[in-house]
Amino acid sequence: MNFTFLSKTLLFRGNTEEEIQAMLSCLGAEQKHYGKGNIIYHAGDPVEAIGLVLSGRVQIENVDYWGNKSLLDSVGKGMIFAETYACIPGEPMQVSVMASEASDILFLNAARVLQTCPSACVHHGRLIRNLLAICAQKNLILSRRIFHTSPKSIRGRLLSYLSFQASSQGSSEITIPFNRQQLADYLSVDRSALSNELGKMQKDGLLEVNKNHFILRDNQP
Repeated sequence: MNFTFLSKTLLFRGNTEEEIQAMLSCLGAEQKHYGKGNIIYHAGDPVEAIGLVLSGRVQIENVDYWGNKSLLDSVGKGMIFAETYACIPGEPMQVSVMASEASDILFLNAARVLQTCPSACVHHGRLIRNLLAICAQKNLILSRRIFHTSPKSIRGRLLSYLSFQASSQGSSEITIPFNRQQLADYLSVDRSALSNELGKMQKDGLLEVNKNHFILRDNQP
């Protein structure tokens, strides 16, 4: 286990490597490997463990009765997933979690995370505060997706999403964490229609695009 890496994650931030090592056995930690495309959690599954991505990337998906897929989030190295469901005993997942590339995941028993030991260790309390901060941040991320999918036009959704990425990355030249299909799923639009609109936006001088790399131009008509 790379305790130096864990100490730099948001979940274990502020804890030393020695404190993390001491906590992991108490938290029922278990590491698993998943190949690209493997399902980590199925919709409908009750879960007890919070997943922390040690390597690779996983994506959170919602698939309706007719098989229509909506990409809700992409979770990379050092980030966590399933924490909301894991903290509510018996609550079935309403989404699926899939490894979008080969990934190593560290699972932590949520009940043990939330229940401090009798000695009320300072580092365990810090872990709980970190988890609360992450949950609040994820609420902002979900709210942000609502903003990006609110515009009725595909162009409006693209402008909203790309504008946010440019602001958060501090540059008009950005790289997004989605491929074309994943971006279409995230914005809840058809992939062909999305590609067609991106072509029109390039023609209008609004941007340049190469796969998931964009250069935004200040050329609003």
